[in-house]
Amino acid sequence: MENPFAEVFNLALNEMINLAGKITPEAVGYIILISIITLILLLLLYIGLFFLLMKIKNKAIKHFEKKNGRSLTLQFIEKLITVALIVYFVVLPLGGQQIANSILGSTAVVAAIVGFAAQDAIKDMFAGLQISIYKPFDVGSRIEFEDGTAGVVESMTLRHVVISLLDTTKAIIPNSKANSMRVINFSYGEVPRSVEFKFPISYESDVDKAKEVIRKTICDNPLTLNTDEYNEATPNSRSVYFLKLEDSALIMGATVRFPSNIKSEVLKDEINTNVFKALRENGIQIPYNKIDINMKTQA
Repeated sequence: MENPFAEVFNLALNEMINLAGKITPEAVGYIILISIITLILLLLLYIGLFFLLMKIKNKAIKHFEKKNGRSLTLQFIEKLITVALIVYFVVLPLGGQQIANSILGSTAVVAAIVGFAAQDAIKDMFAGLQISIYKPFDVGSRIEFEDGTAGVVESMTLRHVVISLLDTTKAIIPNSKANSMRVINFSYGEVPRSVEFKFPISYESDVDKAKEVIRKTICDNPLTLNTDEYNEATPNSRSVYFLKLEDSALIMGATVRFPSNIKSEVLKDEINTNVFKALRENGIQIPYNKIDINMKTQA
């Protein structure tokens, strides 16, 4: 793209030189004024076109967000388009194209660019492109890297991935590092996850009632995928089981399934809290160790 401002300026300047000997000073001033106004209008039009394209880009991104969610691929494309528009409308018109042409015309400089591509910033950009294409993880995925960093993927830029850790702090990991490390994705393929729970009740408790209370509490929780399909004639439909007898308690057990985007800590807190309250409200005792201390006084 040729520099539009330089072309208009050169054209106006040439016309002014050709007409310089034929027109009066008042006409020269008038032409200069018209040229300045024309340049200002062209500049405003050029800036307006840039912001119009940016607005169209933002609307397109929002449209795809509503349709497919805010994925890493979409975030990467958004950043890439923004950079491309800035380069095309700002860098090149200010002389960047002439510089680029002279650079690309030299094989020595091309070799230097290839060497520069190995630098961290370029490696991160290429790694981000690979992540956005192959998607080993996405926004909302619960992952753990081989260095022990674990959390939920929040966003990705051209340079780094943002991970929300379990304590809600943020880990900023360069794309090249995130792309090279082995990663465990607990959300890959949207396969439901599961957690096993064990609930002790006292020997005096009604076992059937306890199982019913636990089952209903779990199935009614919106965070779980367990459904209330128990049929007394079908043993396999049970979701709560009497697992074993211990010295001071009967152990009820249940396997709770939940979506991959839910933190297991959140689910455990919800289920344990709700089941504890439900057991107490229904008069089912939860045993706990007691220590009796008898002190003797010396006569």
